[in-house]
Amino acid sequence: MKIEDFMLTCPSKKFLGIECFGCGTQRAIVMVFEGRFADAFHMFPAVYTLLLFFATIVLNFVDRKRNYGNILIFLAIINAVIMVISYFYKHLYLNTH
Repeated sequence: MKIEDFMLTCPSKKFLGIECFGCGTQRAIVMVFEGRFADAFHMFPAVYTLLLFFATIVLNFVDRKRNYGNILIFLAIINAVIMVISYFYKHLYLNTH
């Protein structure tokens, strides 16, 4: 049994036939934990900022003395920008060449 057996299917890709902005996230996170860092970045460029975002969320629950709200907003914006840029790069540049 592999971890890939437990991955969720993208509803957008399954029902509409088009990838969403988050397609590849699960596989990229698995690649990071397997030590395949470059492959993870190529699969989903926002994987590292996303992991940093999740780590900050955990830190926010553990360390209640500090306010991580501004950091979380900043990381969310950075993630969104990277996801949008990589989505359009992948679909406009890589699919035409």
